[in-house]
Amino acid sequence: MKHLSSLLLSIWLLAANSVGAQPAPPAPYTPAQNGRLELELQEYSAEVEVQPILQDSSVLLLVKQDEPGIRNDTYQLQKYNHRLQPVWKNKLDLAGEFQFQRFCAEGTTAYALFQSSYVEHRLMVAAVDGSTGRVRTVQFDTKLTRDIYDLKALAGNLFVTVLVDNHLTILLLDLATGKHQFLPSVYEPLPAQLSFLADSAAQRAEFVLSQSNGFKNRLQLKHLSAGGTLLTSEFVQAESERGLISAQISPATDSAEGRLLAGTYTLRDPRYSQGLFAADLTAGVTPSGSRRSLRFYDFANLKHFFDFMSPNRASRLRQRSEKMRAADRVLRLRYRTLMHDLVPFEDGYVMVAEIYFPHYRYNSYSPSLVYNPYYYSAYDRASWASGNRNFDGYRVTHALICGFDKRGNLLWDNTLVMKNVELRDLTETVRLRKLPDGRLAASYLQNDKIYYKVIDRAAPSPNDLSVNLTTSALPSAREKATNTTQEGLLTWYGNRLLAYGFQHVRAERGPDRDVFFLNTVSFE
Repeated sequence: MKHLSSLLLSIWLLAANSVGAQPAPPAPYTPAQNGRLELELQEYSAEVEVQPILQDSSVLLLVKQDEPGIRNDTYQLQKYNHRLQPVWKNKLDLAGEFQFQRFCAEGTTAYALFQSSYVEHRLMVAAVDGSTGRVRTVQFDTKLTRDIYDLKALAGNLFVTVLVDNHLTILLLDLATGKHQFLPSVYEPLPAQLSFLADSAAQRAEFVLSQSNGFKNRLQLKHLSAGGTLLTSEFVQAESERGLISAQISPATDSAEGRLLAGTYTLRDPRYSQGLFAADLTAGVTPSGSRRSLRFYDFANLKHFFDFMSPNRASRLRQRSEKMRAADRVLRLRYRTLMHDLVPFEDGYVMVAEIYFPHYRYNSYSPSLVYNPYYYSAYDRASWASGNRNFDGYRVTHALICGFDKRGNLLWDNTLVMKNVELRDLTETVRLRKLPDGRLAASYLQNDKIYYKVIDRAAPSPNDLSVNLTTSALPSAREKATNTTQEGLLTWYGNRLLAYGFQHVRAERGPDRDVFFLNTVSFE
């Protein structure tokens, strides 16, 4: 009996040592909010646009305030440093007819684009020197411009994605000369999708355009100089029944080991994605013109795509897909995707695609046609059920996050499940940051909370992590935000994000306050 007790003790000690030798699980990360800026502004009388300046880790605000009288608004530019401390303020003199449209930055210079509310083809650009606060305005009379969907800067020129005669095209604004031109090399009829990479290192503008003959979709890549000259053009298409409907391209300066083109494909309707595709553009083409490295990944075969569903529903859907595949058929899926720019990560790239659907409201009144873009470079015409359906915005269900190598091989996939995210205009909601230990944090801002998920490649992890927005830099302060509106989350410098919006803050002691806020959010 004594020997048996000694044996059992030895086994227990050995097991304890084995457990102790196992590596500890990675430490959890919680977003820290170490900086906050408040402006005494109220939502009903002010508008604020936020533009991070990555070159010097600052942020620029364009503040519009309503003054008494018609068309008597005032604009002010305000710059804050990496600690959200004021650097300079400057008034922006602008005619009352101009309304803000888009913001972008290159280096330390920011560009604000305005459009006349009287004559839609009349544009105004305010070029802001971030170092000095000096502002230069240039007006353009483009004659043709209607809707504006995107704005990017390259070598001091502005590339504006616009709608002209039901065609997507690019308007090049030369601020040095005050001249403009529509680029004939980019002119696609609706419905079309267009993505644009401003490659400042290579001084090239890279466009990916979707094209359709009514039966099959393909992509055309166009490479332009910073001055708008067409350098090269090439097609990417599949030999099978699959049609390519949208994609993002990696920078030209990072192509020594392959250049990645990654996007979504469809089996029938170009509005809906069936899965992902990826290709190495340096691998060449077959005699028929198809890319040698073209690879396809059906959503139904991904590990985490259906995480937004209940486990039982996801299981039934996968079983149905497997049965159809065994019968040499394909389960057709109907998902709409909003793709982000590719993010460099390890030896490849991370792709983020937000999954959404348009939402409609129903009433008993006579219907009217609603024409609305479901992406800045693609369009959808609202239809009706029983003649009483009107477009009411978008709902985002989840974000698909995938890792690719530079040859287009899918390394892993994961999903951030999102809660009740409703948008009037379709914009990027999820932000990605790299953690100190090499993992990723995906996050978004909804109402008064920052929701986030820590992603370790394909490993499962909680989807319901969140922290409240702090309303004071003092941890001991007892106050609470009771209403947050027009909120958003932007990538900033390092691993930091900027949360912003209007807030009503209720304090335990002292009066309540209405403010526009900026919170620094970091994963450290």
